[in-house]
Amino acid sequence: MEYAVCAVSAAAVRKEARHESEMVNQLLFGDFLRILEYGKDGWVFIEGLVDKYKGWLRSAQLETVDHAMVDNENKWLLCSNGISDCIETNTGRIHVPFGANLPGIKNGGAKIGTLSYSYGGEYLADRTKQRGNVEVLRNTLEKWINAPYLWGGRTMLGVDCSGFTQIVFKVIGIDLLRDASEQATQGEAVDFLQQARCGDLAFFDDSEGRIYHVGVLLNNHQIIHASGCVRIDAIDNAGIIHKSGGERTHRLRIVKRYF
Repeated sequence: MEYAVCAVSAAAVRKEARHESEMVNQLLFGDFLRILEYGKDGWVFIEGLVDKYKGWLRSAQLETVDHAMVDNENKWLLCSNGISDCIETNTGRIHVPFGANLPGIKNGGAKIGTLSYSYGGEYLADRTKQRGNVEVLRNTLEKWINAPYLWGGRTMLGVDCSGFTQIVFKVIGIDLLRDASEQATQGEAVDFLQQARCGDLAFFDDSEGRIYHVGVLLNNHQIIHASGCVRIDAIDNAGIIHKSGGERTHRLRIVKRYF
């Protein structure tokens, strides 16, 4: 099995091995992955090490690493500032997005394959210690307000609904799967919306019963979610009510709890 790390700010993961293909995900700097197949013209088929999400991306955006680094407990360190932080590398400066990993970092410096880098900013030395920290979650959610919607996106410059929930939960030590329908298989069901608390996730389905949308509940009557942009809307037992227009936009299916 061959392992690699994303070595650019954010790499587009595509449905097919061509630039014109739909972007289905993004890998952020420091994300670990498995290389499953080498395609033509520099494309590789990969699987995310944590969420098992698969797709095609360019091999030039990766650094291969050995199994020892994959097993290193430091591989899940996080940048923790705002829209981006800067790291200095042997190839120049890289702006890494909120929620990026800092694999191998020690005393401000690290090496991933042939890429050496240093970082002097703040980061979470052990994000598992933040698990279930509602205050950290609230502060994180506030940073994302008005981030534009982007299918497959996972950064403040463009994010989809499940990319948003995945990144903000990562900061509080909880690893979610990638798509809303997959995230709905995790956690424990909350019987009634009235019992919901900050940090529960609400899921929404279409006319055929397929879960396609997710957001973070702030309480039992407000939700923050990525739809057009990251915004706060009202929610009741039937679903989301758009704050400005007053129309109902999403039909509530289930509420799940993760901590």
